[in-house]
Amino acid sequence: MSPTTLLVVGGALALVLLVAGVALSLSGERGQLEERLEHYLQSTDEEERRAVREPAVQRWLDRQVERTEWWGGISRNLAQADLRLRPMEYIGLRVLAVFLGTLVGFAFGAGNLLFTVLGFILGLVGPGMYVKIRRSRRLARFNDQLPDMLNLMVNSLRAGYSTQQAMEAVSRELPPPISTEFRRVVQELQVGIPMERALDNLLRRVPSDDLDLVVTAILIQREVGGNLAEVLETISDTIRERIRVQGEIRTLTAQVRLSGNIIAAVPFLLFLLIYRINPEYMGQFLAPENRTCGLMILGTTVVMIAIGFVIMQKIAKIEV
Repeated sequence: MSPTTLLVVGGALALVLLVAGVALSLSGERGQLEERLEHYLQSTDEEERRAVREPAVQRWLDRQVERTEWWGGISRNLAQADLRLRPMEYIGLRVLAVFLGTLVGFAFGAGNLLFTVLGFILGLVGPGMYVKIRRSRRLARFNDQLPDMLNLMVNSLRAGYSTQQAMEAVSRELPPPISTEFRRVVQELQVGIPMERALDNLLRRVPSDDLDLVVTAILIQREVGGNLAEVLETISDTIRERIRVQGEIRTLTAQVRLSGNIIAAVPFLLFLLIYRINPEYMGQFLAPENRTCGLMILGTTVVMIAIGFVIMQKIAKIEV
């Protein structure tokens, strides 16, 4: 099969994936909310309807898989990244990404084994990296919005609102993602879920230490009483100061983090570029007579680059 044919096939598959992704994105937030409420509420009626629709063997397999930590981790990561995908759909997309990555690597390298393996690796780790990056960015935006959320709750409580009404105000007045998450909390409360469980669900979706502090304060106030507005105002001041210090640290360490990323990426890019320009020259690493020594050199290089990258990231990461 010629490289042109492979690229055409890969382009067609990529178009199919794009259409599928758009369709999933337009499926609506209501379906996602109903699915997660079903997970939290363990609706008996829905289980009975599924029992009518699905064969007994399929229901048994679904229950066994959903109980595993691996499946729960996938579902939790997708929820934290706010991706409207079921775990099985995500697994299917990863399989397609591996196939497309291998195909593109094979076509780009004109059938070379090294580029094919690199395409396979990129297709294998790419979706997971995307979910992780999206999850971390969403968590960072949520944490940046926490002080504004706390100020709005404090003002609402001092105006005579209840805790649930203050959360409703947050869901209406603030932008996503914090408004989306608190809207889900309010909707769970409206269908009869206790406050403790709804807030625990919120913490599972948003694993934030600052949010954990806020939730703990709300739950303690519900148990022992006290002035929740003053407590939340103190927490808001603490979080604002922490965000300010973290911003200064990120500014001071930006050069170190950027240098680490560039230094780690340049050797791989140069290797691929030179290999593409002059395969015979770089192919000496994988020649039959030099294969053992060449693989040892390449392996040592990758390990040393990884160690240097981790060290530079550790230097730039300062806990506040």
